[in-house]
Amino acid sequence: MEEQSKAHSTTIVIADDHAMVRDGLAALFAGYDHVEIADFAADGLEAIALCRKLRPDFLTLDVGLPMANGAEVFAEVQRWSPETRVIVFTGFTAPNMLADWVAAGVEGLFLKTCSEEELRRGLQHILGGGKYIARDVVALLDTEAAQTDLTPREREVLSLIAGGCTTTQIGARLFIS
Repeated sequence: MEEQSKAHSTTIVIADDHAMVRDGLAALFAGYDHVEIADFAADGLEAIALCRKLRPDFLTLDVGLPMANGAEVFAEVQRWSPETRVIVFTGFTAPNMLADWVAAGVEGLFLKTCSEEELRRGLQHILGGGKYIARDVVALLDTEAAQTDLTPREREVLSLIAGGCTTTQIGARLFIS
């Protein structure tokens, strides 16, 4: 019976250079059925090696990792374990950087200041197959979009991305291919 439940477990590697964050995320994921923490990484090189070896379903990724930053880790994970879905946690609030993560196609994007309630809701949505961009990230992106020369159509697309829509769903909603 145990082997059957492990076969259907969702595996996660948690990559953060702060033990308190790693432990907190592990405790949060422990509340979900069929979720198994495969391992922990304290730096970017370790995260890459673990994803290459374990090929987890998810990687939770801190943007500011030592040895290899989040963007480098993301690129290597896409190369070595393309089926691994990435959830980004960051303390950085630069709208351009956050927009880059959204454009890169991560499954989730959270500021480390988000509430536990929103984090739980977002993780549940992601574990269910969706994408989730935290409200505080959306607010930062909306503020930046209002200050830039985005067209109304670009703002509409950005809003749909932030709302968790896939490119197929966006195309269908906007009647474009």
